[in-house]
Amino acid sequence: MAGSRAEDVDGYLAEVADPDRVTALVRIRELCLTRLGGHEEVMAYGMPAYRRPGGEPEIAFANQKHHISFHLMRLDVREAFGERLADQDTGKGCLRFRRTERIDFGLVEDLLKAVAAGPGESC
Repeated sequence: MAGSRAEDVDGYLAEVADPDRVTALVRIRELCLTRLGGHEEVMAYGMPAYRRPGGEPEIAFANQKHHISFHLMRLDVREAFGERLADQDTGKGCLRFRRTERIDFGLVEDLLKAVAAGPGESC
């Protein structure tokens, strides 16, 4: 579902057919809204994203064909969490969660807290 044409995050989530994925995506969204105070929720690159006002997206998530992706666009945060991310299924700038029951929501929350702590350069 990457590249959705939904106009907002509610519309994006309405396109997801798998109820387990919807539950996981809603939980990620709630963590983003709770932990990223001051960030704007937008649609960017066809997926829900979070940016500081007027800035570039720092966080995004997406429902992909075989996984849920969590995009961490802050290099400084990725470097700071290198050890914790080492055991995760990662791609260039994202974590891939192939099974919803294996999503490490604690890690997601800690990454969000680190992003919220202060501005940094987005890649």
